[in-house]
Amino acid sequence: MTRPGSMKESGLLRAHMYFFYSTMAMLVSYLPLYFADRGFTPSQIGLIYATGPAVSIAGNLLMGLASDKYRTIKKLLVLLFAGQLLILFMLQQAQAFGWVLAIMTVFYLFQTPVQPLSDSLALLSAAHTGRNYPSIRIYGSIGFAVSALAIGFLLKAQGSGFTVTVTLALVALSLCISFTLRDYQGEVRKMDFSGFFALIRKPSIVAFFVFTLVLSVAHRMYEGFLALTLREMGASQSLIGSAWLTSALSEIPILYLLGKYGHKLKELPLLALASFMYAVRYFLMSRLEDPSYVILLQLMHSISFGIFFSTSLRYMTYLLPDEYRSSGQALYAVVWAGVAGVVSGTVGGFWFETYGTQWFFTTASVFAAIAGIGFTALHLTGRSR
Repeated sequence: MTRPGSMKESGLLRAHMYFFYSTMAMLVSYLPLYFADRGFTPSQIGLIYATGPAVSIAGNLLMGLASDKYRTIKKLLVLLFAGQLLILFMLQQAQAFGWVLAIMTVFYLFQTPVQPLSDSLALLSAAHTGRNYPSIRIYGSIGFAVSALAIGFLLKAQGSGFTVTVTLALVALSLCISFTLRDYQGEVRKMDFSGFFALIRKPSIVAFFVFTLVLSVAHRMYEGFLALTLREMGASQSLIGSAWLTSALSEIPILYLLGKYGHKLKELPLLALASFMYAVRYFLMSRLEDPSYVILLQLMHSISFGIFFSTSLRYMTYLLPDEYRSSGQALYAVVWAGVAGVVSGTVGGFWFETYGTQWFFTTASVFAAIAGIGFTALHLTGRSR
């Protein structure tokens, strides 16, 4: 049952998602080009972006535990966005690579916990607003897609030196919106840490996180090395940008459908379906010779990532009580982005350089298939609801 003011609350959450993912589009699509124009080498840029998954492990866990202990998400979001603003001002002044690397490392400590905290807030809001997670998260996909396109034209006109200024503006908007969000976490009882650690040792939860890790390694391998692969194939910068835009747009219809009908379907079969779709997508990528066909493969992002990410978060609402929501989301983020990012960036980088793109993406396909088999086994052994 919804209550008065729920439309406004869900609208503010959607605006929050829109501007947060707009900022993500800047970080993924345009900040590397900014660093390249500053004269940094590809290896230096790779090192900057490798710090994100590493520091996210500590950042996500600390913020998740703090959120559940002090029963607040809103105040932490305000703190994180304010910290990002301060660090971006410092980035504008930094010249030497060492200083930029140090600043970006601290930036990721403030940036990476925002997504799991935002997911927690959207999931906790469902009982109050009557709006489910996909109907909120879809605005993040819209924000990413619109910004990837519109800001590209803006930076083409103004030059890459305008990149940090645009990022500052987006983070400032996110900070302003964060002051208006409702702090749903304050309405659940304070967590018992011993209960949380006992809960996450349950076999069903351990199995869920293990298979999520296997799939997320495959996902990060593809995401981290797609642009490099396309460039080696001779793809233009516009084609690479179009590939990212296509994947973001493809999420929108599937998130809409999941928001409307997803609650009628069991989670584990959906997770298995998404994993097998990942496997097919990466196998086709391993055989790709013409980079223009990558646009078609990016359309499969909706059925692979779109289904998996939304459904896995919904499944966690079944696995974990509300008082453990932020800690659970933080643990999920550590697995999905932190550990998987470190593995795919180190072992995956070695595998890519040593064996080439065909075996690299074939390996990613095998990982995704193993995850699909694992989720199917969990469902068949009765560990679904």
